[in-house]
Amino acid sequence: MKLKILASGSSGNCYLLENETEILIIEAGISFKRIQEGINFNIGKVAGCLVTHEHKDHSKAMMDLMKNGIDVYTSKGTIEALGINDSYRLKQLIAHETVKVGGFTILPFDTQHDAAEPLGFLIQHKNMGKLLFITDSYFCKYKFKGLDHILVECNYKKEILEDNIDTGKFPELLRDRIIKSHFELENVKEFLKSSDLSMTKNIILIHMSSQNSDKELFKKEIARATGRPVFIGAKGLELYIGQEIF
Repeated sequence: MKLKILASGSSGNCYLLENETEILIIEAGISFKRIQEGINFNIGKVAGCLVTHEHKDHSKAMMDLMKNGIDVYTSKGTIEALGINDSYRLKQLIAHETVKVGGFTILPFDTQHDAAEPLGFLIQHKNMGKLLFITDSYFCKYKFKGLDHILVECNYKKEILEDNIDTGKFPELLRDRIIKSHFELENVKEFLKSSDLSMTKNIILIHMSSQNSDKELFKKEIARATGRPVFIGAKGLELYIGQEIF
């Protein structure tokens, strides 16, 4: 299984889990053309697409995916917030109820963000084990066990944000929205330390702020806090996270 990141951040988000026979798309926050390029135009290989919430940097290409024969899985709140008409390609997720998407088993759970009904995903596949995906949430109330891989938002550091506001580099009026909708470095540390990392092979930090983060600092601090390999989940990252089973 290979993880491939097409985009991560406020300008767009799209992540692929791919093996020899299928692809799971997580987030559709970039153009359909860019997604096509990322999957090498192999639409038939796509098992489905998961979308966490309605903000355009996560949902932009939903309609185009469905028009091109790809099932999209998201919450009722997201569907209503986007005003999408009924489509047999649109699949409603309910928090804490598992669904099968190709060879992937998905357990959606509620997250904390300024959106209608945002979700995170616990994803399991025989080729990679358990992968946790959580983004656009200022904390997580759940604890997880037996995680093999973690994709987690690490959006900003409080001190960097405050310094940028004090020096006029970042608008003060956005402070409350950032604090109440995105994962801060120290909160990410606490969340990870409260989770069972005994099987965790890698932690990938995603959705970093372009202004209020420090990639190398975040990587170093999360590695020190967890004792696990840490990667920056930026555009262009490709990481093998499991072996094929034949």
